[in-house]
Amino acid sequence: MKTQRFYEMKVFGWNNGQWKRTGAGYGIRMSRSDRDKYFQRTWDSIFIELEGNEDVEVNLSNSFWQSCRELRSAQIGRWMIGKGLAAWTKGSPPVFELELIGNRKFILRELKA
Repeated sequence: MKTQRFYEMKVFGWNNGQWKRTGAGYGIRMSRSDRDKYFQRTWDSIFIELEGNEDVEVNLSNSFWQSCRELRSAQIGRWMIGKGLAAWTKGSPPVFELELIGNRKFILRELKA
């Protein structure tokens, strides 16, 4: 049985409805409770390490604190495309683990079934 880490959350692939090779229009979506628990309103941006790859800086827009709980980034989109995860059946997005590992720093990992 896997031990739950304190700062770990389950997030889901997000797309604006259009597939683009550039990765534009992709990101990850989280629950409102995870957003409120692990993110601070004083942050303008965060850094996400893509499962051992590059760090990506993602801006936190005003809408992130409203109804749009997505972290949007073409780099995240290209990472998902490279892993074969960017096209999914409606209502069945890929599932990821987002872990807070430092001040404004997270790591994104694919959750495998």
